[in-house]
Amino acid sequence: MLNIVFAIIAIPFMPVFMYGQVGDFASQNKAAVSDPPSLEDGRVLGEKKEKDDFSQKPKKEGGNFQKYNLFPLDSNTSATFVPVRKKDYADLKIWAGSSVVVDADSGTLLHYENGRKRTQIASLTKVMTAILAVENIEDLKKEEIVITEKALNVPGTVVGCPTSTFCNGNQMYKGERVKAIDLLRAMLLNSANDAATALGMHIAGDNEKFVKMMNDRAKELGLKDTNFCTPSGLEIDGKEDQCYSSAYDIARIAVTSLKYDIIWDTMKIPEGKFYSADGKYMHELKNTDILLGDISNCLGGKTGFTPMAGKSLLLGATDSSQKHRIIAVILNDENRWEDMKSLVSWTFNNYEWR
Repeated sequence: MLNIVFAIIAIPFMPVFMYGQVGDFASQNKAAVSDPPSLEDGRVLGEKKEKDDFSQKPKKEGGNFQKYNLFPLDSNTSATFVPVRKKDYADLKIWAGSSVVVDADSGTLLHYENGRKRTQIASLTKVMTAILAVENIEDLKKEEIVITEKALNVPGTVVGCPTSTFCNGNQMYKGERVKAIDLLRAMLLNSANDAATALGMHIAGDNEKFVKMMNDRAKELGLKDTNFCTPSGLEIDGKEDQCYSSAYDIARIAVTSLKYDIIWDTMKIPEGKFYSADGKYMHELKNTDILLGDISNCLGGKTGFTPMAGKSLLLGATDSSQKHRIIAVILNDENRWEDMKSLVSWTFNNYEWR
């Protein structure tokens, strides 16, 4: 009896983490890796209300994803202009563990605070996973991926569960076939660990081989302070110190990802839904970046959180002319939303491009 009373009192005070199973999430996760229920009469499991969807049901052509094609710049834009400090330049201090702002086209560092400090980066890892998905899957819109039990058996945020303790939508099922593009969207919008894991396993065969691809790509980019452990950014128990990157390296990864419009088109989407390849199951997604509507000319962004990494954020933006792109990265910052707004505003107020 005392145990029950203690549980009732303690549950409201338990932290909500990106990973870890609390309350009845373990049983929900077990349900997620079971065989999908049989459906009759053309029903679609998970379909509850009308929202913008990405893929529509397979029997319908097209879909309305194209209306979200908001990437404002030609990805081949050359660095004709270089940022220089204005005469009335003022210093900025934010209380993040580390932070960096870089001009995406010239590579010029505009802000640097502990930029090469090695630290866990949580779901910012998924930007590298997205790069490898775009580079290694020939047709994201046609490629179908079978969701395996191993891909589903990951803790933390997954499709249908925005946190490790709360599930408010339809999760993916073992054996379900999902288009690669929809897993990419689930990974970048919803920060879904199961989607990232499924993509990595599909591309390389297993997690370990995919992680090697990630680290090989990091070496190709000349990154000195990065070692990936998982496609999702979850640290490995007992090996947390081997999973790290830096604000500077993440900024360089994000700049590389700007070559692929589909990544930033996706990160700009506020919410939506996707269907399994056979149209039987529908899954809703919501972007974890709450700054999409708060920062002018925002290109998109990616959130990250684990207890070890803290709260992190990367964001792309342009100036008012939409000609000059920056990438800003904040790691381990309890005030990441306000600090990111300050950092972006400060950058454009203190630099001009010539």
